[in-house]
Amino acid sequence: GYRVSLQGNFFGRNHTYMTFPEYNPRKHIKLDPPLNIQSNATASKCQIWWSVWNVPWYLAEILQYELQYKEYSMSWEVALNKTLPSSLPQVEIEATELRSGTAYVARVRCKVSENEDSYHSQWSEWSQTTVFHRADVPKVSENILNTKTMQYLFIPLSFGTLLYLFWNCKLSSRYCCFLTLGQKVLPALTFPRQLLSFSHSIVCTTGILR
Repeated sequence: GYRVSLQGNFFGRNHTYMTFPEYNPRKHIKLDPPLNIQSNATASKCQIWWSVWNVPWYLAEILQYELQYKEYSMSWEVALNKTLPSSLPQVEIEATELRSGTAYVARVRCKVSENEDSYHSQWSEWSQTTVFHRADVPKVSENILNTKTMQYLFIPLSFGTLLYLFWNCKLSSRYCCFLTLGQKVLPALTFPRQLLSFSHSIVCTTGILR
């Protein structure tokens, strides 16, 4: 540690005004704010990233970030804050947290993680801001939607129609027959109308023969 004191000379006398007998610079760190904050918003999420400057590598690995974002027209007093769990200089905001068609502004600050015992720091100043909009979900054209719907319906309907015709033909073939009376060959009969007509003819013929 260090011993830090503040001294002054007034009226020819030296005075010690403040003394820190055990001052440890590792416990009194304030970093510069993050730089180059940028964003990219899509229909599903918004990605925000930045960089840090003048930070030793052994501190960069144990940094903690806090993101603050709000609607562009609102004040920072009502902004949402997120303390990021990772030391990576990036974050994602899900689209469900954003309103479509609304402009947002975000900023970030950093400090040494509170989980570190060897170092301690206070929050840096806030970074510059980045503005982003949630991208709208593209709408499917009504004509395209109707065309696809017809395509999806056409296949099962066509298959059902073919199955229906095949089944009817199969049933009809069971009731088709050829009857021969003398040298005359009667045409194939289909059920039910032709079969009933043929039955009526047989009954009439039987009555005449009797």
